[in-house]
Amino acid sequence: MQQTPGGSGISLTDNHFNNNWQLHTRHPWADLSLSANVNRSKEFDNGAVFALLGAINYSNNYKTYSPMRNAFFGAYDLTHDQSVYLRNTTDRQYAHNARLGAMLNLTFVPGKGAGRYEWKNIFNQLGTDRYTSRTGFNAQSNQVDEAEYYYSSRTTYNTQLTGKYAWEVSKLDWSAGYAYANRLLPDRRRYALDNSVDIDRIGLSTGNDINREFTRLDEHIASAAVNYRYTFDKPQHVKPELLAGGYAEYRTRQYNTRSFIYQWHPSGNTLPAGFQYLDLPTQLLTTANYGDQGLYLIDDTKMRNDYQGHHLVTSAYAAVNLPAGAFDVLAGVRFEHSRMELVSNTRDYEKSTMSRYYNNNDFFPSVNATWHLAEAHQLRASYGRSVNRPEFREVSPSVFYDFDLSSSVQGNTALKSCYIDNVDLRYEWYPAKGDQVSLAAFYKHFDSPIEWTYTVTGGTDQVYSYVNAKSATSYGLELDIRKNLAFMHLPDFTLVFNGSLIRSRVHFPAGSRQKSRPMQGQSPYLVNLGLFYSHNAWGASLQYNRIGKRLIGVGRSLGSTGDQTVNIPDSYEMPRNALDLSLSRTLGHFEFKLGLKDIIGQKVVFKQLSDVTLANGSQRHVQEVTRSYRPGRNFSLNVTYKF
Repeated sequence: MQQTPGGSGISLTDNHFNNNWQLHTRHPWADLSLSANVNRSKEFDNGAVFALLGAINYSNNYKTYSPMRNAFFGAYDLTHDQSVYLRNTTDRQYAHNARLGAMLNLTFVPGKGAGRYEWKNIFNQLGTDRYTSRTGFNAQSNQVDEAEYYYSSRTTYNTQLTGKYAWEVSKLDWSAGYAYANRLLPDRRRYALDNSVDIDRIGLSTGNDINREFTRLDEHIASAAVNYRYTFDKPQHVKPELLAGGYAEYRTRQYNTRSFIYQWHPSGNTLPAGFQYLDLPTQLLTTANYGDQGLYLIDDTKMRNDYQGHHLVTSAYAAVNLPAGAFDVLAGVRFEHSRMELVSNTRDYEKSTMSRYYNNNDFFPSVNATWHLAEAHQLRASYGRSVNRPEFREVSPSVFYDFDLSSSVQGNTALKSCYIDNVDLRYEWYPAKGDQVSLAAFYKHFDSPIEWTYTVTGGTDQVYSYVNAKSATSYGLELDIRKNLAFMHLPDFTLVFNGSLIRSRVHFPAGSRQKSRPMQGQSPYLVNLGLFYSHNAWGASLQYNRIGKRLIGVGRSLGSTGDQTVNIPDSYEMPRNALDLSLSRTLGHFEFKLGLKDIIGQKVVFKQLSDVTLANGSQRHVQEVTRSYRPGRNFSLNVTYKF
C-alpha cells in the first residue's frame, strides 16, 4: 500500500479508501419483494420425461431499531446491594438489506422407467448496509460516543446431481454435490470517543479510537453419497429389508483479516487546535486533515486472526428393517470418521503457521420400532446417538470485535465434540384424512455440550467464547395436533397446535464453582397455535407463538467471596408473545394476500439473572435488563399473477 509522502504511515488518499464518514438520510416508504417462477415438463414419444422448475426472487427492506438499550452487568455488589454496570448505553441502528435468489432444477426420466436424474441449483446473494450509533457510559463511568459503519455481503451456491433407480426387489440412489459460500466485510469502520481526557468534552484519546477492518471468508464443500435397499421375498409374511450406504464430505475454509488504526504525530502536526473534539464525520475526517502532518493509517493486522480449515468426514452404515405383522423394527449402525485440521499463526506480526488436528472415529447406533395398534393408531419408540462437532470458528484462536456485544469473540482450541443420546416414545393418532394427533415423551443426554459463554478480563472487558460443560440432560413432552373443525360444523377451518414442556439441566464435576442450571439455548416451554381458513377463493390464517425464557449466554465464575461463588450473571431472552394474521383472495389469474406480522408488538427483552446472598444474609433474585427494543409491526401486500 502507498505510504504518505514523508513515510509517516499509510496514505488515506492514495489507496482508494472510502473516506466519506458523513451520514445520509433516507425515508423509504415501503419494503419491496419481487419473485417469479416457471414450471415446465415434456414427455417424448419413447416415454421419457424432461421437467424444469425455475425461480428467481428479489427483496429490499429497511430496519430501524431506535432506541435500543445495550447494557452489560458485572457481578452484583453484595455489600451495597446494587448492580454494577460494565456498560450502560443506548444504540440506534439502521440497516438496509437486499437479497437476490435463484433456483433451477432439471429432471430427466428415461423411457421405460430406467431411473430418474435430477440436477438442483440454488444461488443467493445477500447484502447488508448498516450504521449503528451508541451513547452512554462505560465501566469507568466515562461518557461514550461510538459508531460502526459497515457493509457485508454473502454469496451461497449449492448444486447437486442425483440419480435414483428401482428394480423388482431393490433400490439404489446416489448424489454428488458442491457448495460455495463467502462472507465479505469490506471496510468496517468504527470510532470510539469518551471524556476520559477532559470530563467536560467527549473526544479522541488515541488513534486506536478510529479503525477500519477488512475480512474475507471463503468456503468450499464437496460431497457424495450412495444408498442401497434390498427387499427379501422370503419369508413372504415378513419381507425384511437390508439397507446400506456411504457418505463423504470435504470442507475447506479460508479466513483472512486486515485492520488499520488512525494515527497522528503527538507534536508537530498541522491538525486544527483541539482537533480531538471536532465532530468526526463532518469536521475531522476530511481530506484536508490527511497526510504526514495530519491523519494517516498504521497497519494493525494480527496474523493470529487468520486461519485455514480442512475437514474430511467419511461414513458408512448398514441397517435392517423387519416388518412382522403389527410391528416394524428398523435398526442399524453408522461408522463415521472425522478429521479436521485448523491452520493458524502462533504470532501476530509474522507468518508462523501451526496445525491443530481434531480426529474422531465413532459408531452411531439407532433403532426405531413401530407398533400398529389399529388402522389409525400407532406407537413409536426410538433410540439414536448423534454428534455435534465444533465448527472452524469455534476452535479458532481468531479474535473478532462484535460491535453489538461491545466485546471480543474468540474461539477455544481445546473444544471437544458433543455426543448426544436420544430416546423418544411417541403415540400417533390419525382420526381422519389430513388430521393428526401425536404425543411424545423424549429424553436426551449430552456428553460435553458446547456452550456460548462470556467472562471479564482486565476487570471490565468482556470476552465471549465457547466452552464444553461436563454433561447435560433434557427431557419433556411434546404435543402435536392438526384437526379439521368439521365436527364443530366449521369444515373450512383447521386448527394446528404444537406445544412442548422441557426440563434441561447442565451438570458439573464435584467441587466445581458452577451450579447446575438450564442448558444454553433451551426454553422450558414452546407454544405454537394456528387457525387456518380456506373456502373457494378465500383464505386466512391467525398464528400465535411464544417461547419460554431461555438462557443465551453463560457467565463464568470470577472467584469466591467467603463461602459464596462470584459469577458474572447469566443472560436470558425473556418470553414474548407474537401474533400474525394473513388474508388471501384469488380473482382469476390474480391472488392478493394481506399480511400483518407481530400484531401485538411486544418488546424484545434480554436480562441478566442471578440469585445472590447479600452481606446481611438475605436472599435476592436480581433481574438486570441488558437489551430491549421494539422490532416493529410489519404490514405486507403481495400480488401474484399465474399465467
